[in-house]
Amino acid sequence: MRFRIVSLLIVLALFSFAGNVSAQDIVSALQKGCAAEIQNFCSQVTQGEGRLLACFYAHEDKLSGQCQYALYDASAQLERAVSALNYLAAQCEDDIKAHCAGVQLGEGRVVECLNSNSESVSAACKQAMADVLE
Repeated sequence: MRFRIVSLLIVLALFSFAGNVSAQDIVSALQKGCAAEIQNFCSQVTQGEGRLLACFYAHEDKLSGQCQYALYDASAQLERAVSALNYLAAQCEDDIKAHCAGVQLGEGRVVECLNSNSESVSAACKQAMADVLE
């Protein structure tokens, strides 16, 4: 369980979400699944920047099965999102370098850049974008 919480902290800190994964949906599911733990152990924690997950980590021996499952499920969703992003990055690496090298990462700007250059983007990148983002 400790590995899952640490992995979740790292992924949340590093990645924006792509495709069908919504950060707000994951956070909402965690808040619902871990409502008792938030109330009992983490009510004084200012949420954001992984502080709530750090609180869960500090109290991992006291987490209910429901909360443990919510953390596991969030971790699995994030793992799928990271795999999708890695696939997209690998398929689009040359296109990103050629067309979007100066674009600031985050908030979908690279995807917008690739879309605006779609006539020049490789077929493999277009397919990866269709696979991941739709």
